[in-house]
Amino acid sequence: MADMEDRPAPSGRAALGGLSGKLLLLTILFVMVGEVLIFFPSIANFRITWLKGRIAQAEIAALAVEAAPDRMLSGDLKSELLKGAGVLVVSLNRGESRKLILRTDNPPMIDEHFDLRTMSWMAAVADAFHALIAGDGRVIGVTDLPPSMSGDVIDIALDEAPLRTAMFGFALNVLGVSAILSLIVAGLVFLALNQVLVKPMRRLTANMVSFGQNPEDKSRIIVPGRRRDEIGVAERELNHMQSELSSMLSQKSRLAALGLAVSKISHDLRNMLSSAHLISDRLGMIDDPTVQKFAPKLIASLDRAIALCAQTLKFGRAQEPPPMREKFPLYKLVEEVIDAVVTQASGRVVFYNNVPPSLSADADRDQIYRVLTNLVRNAIDAIEGHQAENPGSPDGNVTIKAWREGAIATIEIRDSGPGIPDKVRSRLFEAFQSAARRGGTGLGLAIAAELVRAHGGELKLSATGAEGSVFLFTIPDRVGELRSGRRGERRAAEG
Repeated sequence: MADMEDRPAPSGRAALGGLSGKLLLLTILFVMVGEVLIFFPSIANFRITWLKGRIAQAEIAALAVEAAPDRMLSGDLKSELLKGAGVLVVSLNRGESRKLILRTDNPPMIDEHFDLRTMSWMAAVADAFHALIAGDGRVIGVTDLPPSMSGDVIDIALDEAPLRTAMFGFALNVLGVSAILSLIVAGLVFLALNQVLVKPMRRLTANMVSFGQNPEDKSRIIVPGRRRDEIGVAERELNHMQSELSSMLSQKSRLAALGLAVSKISHDLRNMLSSAHLISDRLGMIDDPTVQKFAPKLIASLDRAIALCAQTLKFGRAQEPPPMREKFPLYKLVEEVIDAVVTQASGRVVFYNNVPPSLSADADRDQIYRVLTNLVRNAIDAIEGHQAENPGSPDGNVTIKAWREGAIATIEIRDSGPGIPDKVRSRLFEAFQSAARRGGTGLGLAIAAELVRAHGGELKLSATGAEGSVFLFTIPDRVGELRSGRRGERRAAEG
């Protein structure tokens, strides 16, 4: 808990290292990636448009030359036409003939040629990118269809430097607009995602940190909203988990306090029981037949109570020791249980011992006594509670019977009570959870189930309803005896 209290709570402000800052950076990055994907087709389209503009101007210059008398122009006029068109050479193809219309005095060698008629989209993007990184000084040739169809094909040669300058200017404009659009779009996306995702996640995180500092404080349990999406599911599941954990921790605290109180009570109770045990020994010396009949049972009950107190003090909690197995007849043990509980039951509860006298069990006698006592007392409480609520109901009964199937002894406790409520069945054998009557602790079945499991058996509710409940538990024999029994059967079969 100290570590949780020292842990700093998450800040409400969005830092670059936080979820909001990362979301903003990723949004800007992805928008810029989208703009880059748009940029290259745009710059390629700009280059083609620019070249087609030069083609159109070169065609106008060629038409001016053809319109002149005898197609003869002065050198200065040709230079002006070439300069106005922004080209170095212009030629027209008509049919099978190609005619050079305009050229400079010293036409340069063409470094690379492009045919706009057959250029694909991918090639246009690659050529535009190459033009940006090629550097100045290149002379390129361009072939295209003339806009006014003055010929079949027009070819021009031009210096690429003006094209590169125009492309860089266009690129800067596109990048500037893209940056502005990216910031606007990123800001809008960030605000939307921050409102829809980041703030609820921050609320979940702050609540988990706050709850972790004091899980037993139920006021720190998150209150889920009405959202139906994944955030809403997370809030509802977190609320359920925190509620369960808070209840569990509260229960553990109560159990710890109860364990300490039980240890203190057991210490003083053991002294009281020891005094009662001495008095019972003296009662056993009286010659009265009634006293002689009940004194041994009283002494045996006191011995069990003293031993249980000693175990509680020894382990600091009600942890059961391993069973000390022995073979004993079940019929006599059931009789002892009925004699012990009959004094606590009303006259409207009848007990039946249907255990065969010859049936024996291989178990810890005292622990099986406790199992039967807890189950029978639960049956008595259920019957008497039903009779109190329904005064005209008939007398109840508790029947105990047992049988053996091979190496497993099975014991059944059947009562005529009202049955087990549905809300209790799922936690029937959990401590402090299975109390079906007011004032009950819910420990009887939990103790009985633990003792049966220690023997390798199982305690279960076999049937329940308006006609009563049936509990079954099994007690398998010891493994050593099972093996020796199998060897004896094998020898008998061989003989």
